Amino acid sequence: MKRIGLLTSGGDAPGMNACIRAVVRTALYFGMEVYGIERGYQGLIDDEMIPMEMRSVSDIVQRGGTKLRTARCLEMLTKEGQKKAVKTLETRGIEGLVVIGGDGSFRGAKCLSEEYGIPTIGIPGTIDNDLEYTDYTLGFDTAVNTCIDVINKLRDTMTSHERISVVEVMGRRCGDIALYAGIASGAEIIVVPEVVFDLDDIVMKINRSRANGKHSNIIVVAEGVCTAEDFAKQLQSVTTYSVRPTTIGHIQRGGSPSMADRMLAAQFGNKAVRLLNDGIGNRVVGIRKNEIIDMDIIEAVSMKKKFNYELYETLQMISM
Repeated sequence: MKRIGLLTSGGDAPGMNACIRAVVRTALYFGMEVYGIERGYQGLIDDEMIPMEMRSVSDIVQRGGTKLRTARCLEMLTKEGQKKAVKTLETRGIEGLVVIGGDGSFRGAKCLSEEYGIPTIGIPGTIDNDLEYTDYTLGFDTAVNTCIDVINKLRDTMTSHERISVVEVMGRRCGDIALYAGIASGAEIIVVPEVVFDLDDIVMKINRSRANGKHSNIIVVAEGVCTAEDFAKQLQSVTTYSVRPTTIGHIQRGGSPSMADRMLAAQFGNKAVRLLNDGIGNRVVGIRKNEIIDMDIIEAVSMKKKFNYELYETLQMISM
């Protein structure tokens, strides 16, 4: 394989730039040409590409976001859009493709591999950690650490005023950010899409903690349940304590990637190019039990994300 393409798709995640760097430099090591495709699948359809060299990826390992930019692309869901993407690859002489993104991005990669025979490797880049085949996705660790930092600051002011803080974090269908950030920051209550919450039970826990001498509380709510504002209104209507909502929002997507995400980026990017260099496509890379793995992309996208109920039970035991 002499020439490959690289794109980032879907929501951006810390570590994408570090992964771009690893892909480009590994490919150059093997004597390949690399074309960076701007704005994800939309850029592939519109033939927006730039040749990438060693210096193209200098000074980006520590930067958040994605140098190649990203976009949602509904056109890629259509046969017409897919054929345009394939034509661009063929015209450019691109023999293999690396896609950094989440579940939707992988479905586009699966289509290119399965239906059009384009060797494609998927790298899990999403802060939600919502892919079952891999223990961690690129960007998750940094996003969780960002949430922890915000919650730590909120804890200071909530303690001072003896208030309850309802903190909304990202996660529409997957509560991993809320779960990990909540446990690591010492939150008293975590509300996630995978577990139906009981407001009366939450009030009981708060009352119990107050009776035990704790005069402030942190409740972490995943956005897939409801907004911080809505949850705070519900809670305020059934308690006399002062409740304040905070939505962390897109701050979770930005910032310099953590050491863990930089390491994953280097390993994922290197593994993806090694697979293409061996003529292997239709795969995704990931990490499982601290080992970098690859598996069939069709199998990977069909796996349903499982919630870690054991971790959730740990919270119930140590939170109050």
